[in-house]
Amino acid sequence: MDVDNTLPSDNTDLYEHYHFTAVKGQQPLRIDKYLMNFIENATRTKIQAAAKQGSIYVNGVAVKSNYKVKPFDEVKVLFTHPPYENLLTPENISIDIVYEDDELLVVNKPAGMVVHPGHGNYSGTLINGLIFHFHNLPKNSDQRPGLVHRIDKDTSGLLVVAKTEQSMVHLSKQFFDKTSDRDYIALVWGNVENDKGTIEGHIGRHPKNRLQNTVFEGDDADQKGKPAITHYTVLERLGYVTLLSCKLETGRTHQIRVHLKHIGHTLFNDQRYGGERILKGTTFTKYKQFVDNCFKILPRQALHAKTLAFTHPKSGERLSFSANLPNDMEQCINKWRTYSKHIDG
Repeated sequence: MDVDNTLPSDNTDLYEHYHFTAVKGQQPLRIDKYLMNFIENATRTKIQAAAKQGSIYVNGVAVKSNYKVKPFDEVKVLFTHPPYENLLTPENISIDIVYEDDELLVVNKPAGMVVHPGHGNYSGTLINGLIFHFHNLPKNSDQRPGLVHRIDKDTSGLLVVAKTEQSMVHLSKQFFDKTSDRDYIALVWGNVENDKGTIEGHIGRHPKNRLQNTVFEGDDADQKGKPAITHYTVLERLGYVTLLSCKLETGRTHQIRVHLKHIGHTLFNDQRYGGERILKGTTFTKYKQFVDNCFKILPRQALHAKTLAFTHPKSGERLSFSANLPNDMEQCINKWRTYSKHIDG
């Protein structure tokens, strides 16, 4: 969260940076503590500074940092400058291009690279690199140049980028109509019981932690989340972890991460969803050291967008691409292979 040090005057335009609605069961909580739960990379000091300059509003009224948030409160953070993610700056960033023609390109994104600017990540993103190397990229419905879909910062793998308006429309429709194919490789905690399976569950924002998504079930699932379907196949059983192939039928935020946690198999080293702890295994010190070494080799969630297939917007040809596992995932999986043989005796 970045604080604007200029105080807004009565005739200054204000730009909305954050907007939250407190849930029905919200317990009274100071607004500085409340916002810390919902804004990534925000410190309490920054939030208090924003409140002091009159940038935090509840139900249309500026409040101080000791205001207690109540159920259904409309909380907004407004500044005199547009959100930084809207101010795109071209940057000479190296991009691993797997395929390119006049209509589109396919990129192999490394883990650690953010796809588009957002809170706390305003530079060094894939989009910053794309607009440096390619001019006049078409914008999607969120005004993001070239982007047809996205993958998380710490997920590696394949993305298709549109270079023309026609391609943007055509490719976006394929993703919407579920006619594109996306397969991921995931290493998860635990021994997944079935060799194959399908996870269905509406996905939406976690009511108490806006940085997470969760699965909603029951009569009000439609109101709280969007339908999501993930198919999985076991590739290898490696003792206390399992290697999966996951096929997306829908494309919700954090979908694979949320769905696998929902069935009790959190992604290995997924810090946001609790996979950075030892969730399966023994209490032996040597085992803890082994897992810690795996975490050091793979300092992110074990998820890779391996294959991507779609119909070319102009030629009508079916294109399919595959990206090998990056070294960090390969090394981690190999360590588990060796360890699992040891477990089996």
